[in-house]
Amino acid sequence: MWVMVFFDLPTNTQKERKQAALFRKRLLKDGFNMFQFSIYMRHCPSRENAQVHIKRVKSFLPLEGHVGIMQITDKQFGMIELFYAQEKEKKPEMHQQLSLF
Repeated sequence: MWVMVFFDLPTNTQKERKQAALFRKRLLKDGFNMFQFSIYMRHCPSRENAQVHIKRVKSFLPLEGHVGIMQITDKQFGMIELFYAQEKEKKPEMHQQLSLF
């Protein structure tokens, strides 16, 4: 399961820039990685774990701006096609879930 957080936050004033930077820092602290400038992703081993991180993101939403949170499966993420200019890039490394018996 992948959790994507995408956002468009105002950065016109010093206070808004500080709030946007704080939001990004909190995402990083919670284990998200930057996918693109305003898109951060985190792999979660289960839906329950994804819900924990979604709840955490909701707890530190900025007062202004637009934030979206989306969940996608490993299979859906595996079908992504990435391009840099017109050259196709390799797919990001997939995380493997370990099972202990």
